[in-house]
Amino acid sequence: MSIFERTKETAQRQGLTVSMLEKRANLSENSLYTWKKSTPKADNLQKVADVLHVSTDYLLGRTDEMNATTVETVKKADIDDDELLLSFQGKDVTPEYRDAIIAILRTMPDRDKDGNII
Repeated sequence: MSIFERTKETAQRQGLTVSMLEKRANLSENSLYTWKKSTPKADNLQKVADVLHVSTDYLLGRTDEMNATTVETVKKADIDDDELLLSFQGKDVTPEYRDAIIAILRTMPDRDKDGNII
């Protein structure tokens, strides 16, 4: 299966036409059709993969796993870390709101008094 065929099939499974995919990925009209005969530029391939929420390796046919992830890509932060800066919808969360969020988490039934999952 070619890069174009795999991309088109993936888009169709998500209810997208090739034209819609091109628009969402900010690619020129009919540019995906050139993928039938030539390898796409890496940045264009990444744009399409981002829109489809798949890896570039999946589109290239290197893997059948659509969303290949590695442990290194997972980010984890402790909300109780005083040095962690929180934001919500682009605005900073004040220390008072941060404390309120922590207090709510501590009252959840599956947590102990320190907020740890039981």
